[in-house]
Amino acid sequence: MPSGWHNATMAVREDCRHYSTRTVASGEVVQRCRVDANEKAPFACPEHCLFFEARSITDAGWQRFERDDDEDNE
Repeated sequence: MPSGWHNATMAVREDCRHYSTRTVASGEVVQRCRVDANEKAPFACPEHCLFFEARSITDAGWQRFERDDDEDNE
């Protein structure tokens, strides 16, 4: 094993498009990775995950509108 190697996990990347969370009938919150790249227990995303993709605003039902700088001055 290389001298600088460590097997670390990082916090959950809620800004990843593969992250999913559900609340079940008992009230428990279930987190999951849609590509199954997460650490199992405790749930965590691997450091430097190859599958990370930033979640876009449109994933949440929002639409992104471009804004003109001139509108700020009115």
